[in-house]
Amino acid sequence: MACDLTQGRKAPCKDVVGGITAVYFADYGDAGTATLGTDGEITDFSADFTVYKYELKGSSSFEQSINSSRENGTTFFEQTLNLTLPKLSKEDHNEVKLLAYGRPQIFVQDYNDNLFAVGLEHGAEVTGGTIVTGAAMGDLSGYTLTFTGQEVLPANFINGATAADPFGGLTTSTVTVTEGTNS
Repeated sequence: MACDLTQGRKAPCKDVVGGITAVYFADYGDAGTATLGTDGEITDFSADFTVYKYELKGSSSFEQSINSSRENGTTFFEQTLNLTLPKLSKEDHNEVKLLAYGRPQIFVQDYNDNLFAVGLEHGAEVTGGTIVTGAAMGDLSGYTLTFTGQEVLPANFINGATAADPFGGLTTSTVTVTEGTNS
């Protein structure tokens, strides 16, 4: 049976930290089909593609909710990415609009050098957010965006991700990382 357990889990060491350091947006479908390894990690894509890197610091987060129904016999994973992007600019206004219009595939890099693929099969949708100037001098002047993806599997790890080269573990596909400028 496909749902039989395969291993146990010991209490892990306390050697990890929370938070995400960057997200990489790819236009939906540009990466082609993912190749999965034996543990479900992504080892390659069928196409070369470009991602757009957004550096993060602070209150951005990524979480996955398991939605399972005994009555319906269904299970899916809702992936939620909350981004806080400080500082308003006319260039960012246009990109936020394009993100809201599209359904990108998103790669989330955490502080533990993990890279996750969000919206791998169906893309991720902007489901909310704000463009805010703030009221007081210490308030956020920037963007908050919420992306949601619904997938059959939890967000897959990307094989061999490191802080220096998050896509370095892919076997043949080339990922071009386009970084922003300071505005």
